[in-house]
Amino acid sequence: MPLFKLKTRNPVPVATGATAANGTKAANQMPVGTRANKNGVVGTAQHGDNIVEIDDVYKSFIMGKEAVPALRGVSINVKRGEFLCLMGPSGSGKTTLLNIIGGLDTPSRGHVMVDGEQVVSLNEEKLARLRLKKMGFVFQSFNLLSSFTALENVQVPMVLLGNRNPKHAEELLRLVGLGDRMTHYPSELSGGQQQRVAIARALANDPPLLIGDEMTGDLDTQTSFEVMDLLVKLNKDNGTSIVFVTHDPRMSKFASRVIQMRDGKLESEEQSAVHNP
Repeated sequence: MPLFKLKTRNPVPVATGATAANGTKAANQMPVGTRANKNGVVGTAQHGDNIVEIDDVYKSFIMGKEAVPALRGVSINVKRGEFLCLMGPSGSGKTTLLNIIGGLDTPSRGHVMVDGEQVVSLNEEKLARLRLKKMGFVFQSFNLLSSFTALENVQVPMVLLGNRNPKHAEELLRLVGLGDRMTHYPSELSGGQQQRVAIARALANDPPLLIGDEMTGDLDTQTSFEVMDLLVKLNKDNGTSIVFVTHDPRMSKFASRVIQMRDGKLESEEQSAVHNP
């Protein structure tokens, strides 16, 4: 029996949610209960099945006197319990889309819903609370507090939400295989161990959605596979929805669905025959 198990969410079958940039639908047949918006992008009509809904989102950045488009009418749904990978060349818009899903950036136009809440309409206080309660973030650079131990780093999101629970933090560190490293500082941990602390911290408030940006970018091959194996286990055992960006095609194979982006649009998608939660 495991020492700790997160609140289990029932994974649901993955449904198609993207259309190629040239207007052609991806290889999969449109499932029952889906709809196409005015751009022809497929989405699921039943909101309760989706942890994320992106509808006709545009994003531009001002460079000097010009507006440079980063996203051009992107629509996508992420099913509850899905493990989704976003790929594409630099400048394709994948990190911008990830930041908009996480409420770290706002779209120039369009609608964003996470776990039933309209992200764009939230003020800063409500948006911060949404991120604390319903999202966990894992970044390439770990972003651990250097003067805090592993255990203290994991407790930070709990404290911010007013929930001091060191035993829960200890259980999370055991879950990611760091039960014997709780009192170590980041400088005393390897890169892989620091990323495991970051994953435990992301799970601190039991969020239904985990967001990862190049999570294995600074790790060696073996450690990268170990981190991805851990995420697959969390996804399958606990129903945690995961959306992550990577440049590494080997890491994309751990996902249940891979979407390729180019020039701010969804270019293609592929369902995985190996991992299908």
